[in-house]
Amino acid sequence: MSKKPKVLVLKADGTNRDEEMAYAFKIAGGNPEIVHVNQLRNGIKKMEDYQILALPGGFAYGDDIVSGKILAIELTSFLGSQMKKFIERKNTVILGVCNGFQALVRTGLLPFRDFGKMSVSLTNNDSGHFECRWIKLKIEESVCKFTSGLVGKVVDYPVAHGEGKFFALDKTLNEVEKEKLVVFRYADEEGNATMEYPKNPAGALNSVGGICDPTGRILGLMPHPECFVRAEQHSNWRRGEVEVMGLPLFENMVKFVREAK
Repeated sequence: MSKKPKVLVLKADGTNRDEEMAYAFKIAGGNPEIVHVNQLRNGIKKMEDYQILALPGGFAYGDDIVSGKILAIELTSFLGSQMKKFIERKNTVILGVCNGFQALVRTGLLPFRDFGKMSVSLTNNDSGHFECRWIKLKIEESVCKFTSGLVGKVVDYPVAHGEGKFFALDKTLNEVEKEKLVVFRYADEEGNATMEYPKNPAGALNSVGGICDPTGRILGLMPHPECFVRAEQHSNWRRGEVEVMGLPLFENMVKFVREAK
């Protein structure tokens, strides 16, 4: 694909990181467009016209019931046919960040690509309150298609969530680990996986901060890589050189779609 991949940045009432997501894909070489979910429902826009689907952070529909639930229902019901056709194509990818990750989990696309059947959860933080800070993540060896050149790195991303604790039954958690679906783990300064608060801000089991599906083309994470695609976005950028750690993830997604057949 020689043209810039078209990116559908999906917005619903309460979404608030759509512009950051669109900007990240733009400077990574994509052609993003912010699309409201109602534009897909009424046919003004069609998912088939895009190669990348991005679900940003925020509080879709006010996180009524639980976070991401209503958006997940829309994706599996009103937009179910479009979603199934989208994921069946070999040249498409999906990214869900924070609220978008919560929605993907509730659709069943993560972790096992079992559309309509939820098998893991992102639930209330152990702290009992909203967490907003910079944290460290270790990028694991996984089946993810977008971490080329990044495996083993420890990156700084910000978090901003109240329901970010990755939870699963032991059997399911073991299967996630066995299939190498864990892409990001919360880490300490030395890059070791940690359950210590606030380095693991929600108390996520196995320190899981992000996962992918078995194809490696659907990725979800709680921290916000789109909020660190320029050095000036980091809280310490005035104190010296800052390595921009969010942008490579988006560049790898764009590259994957361009090279997909």
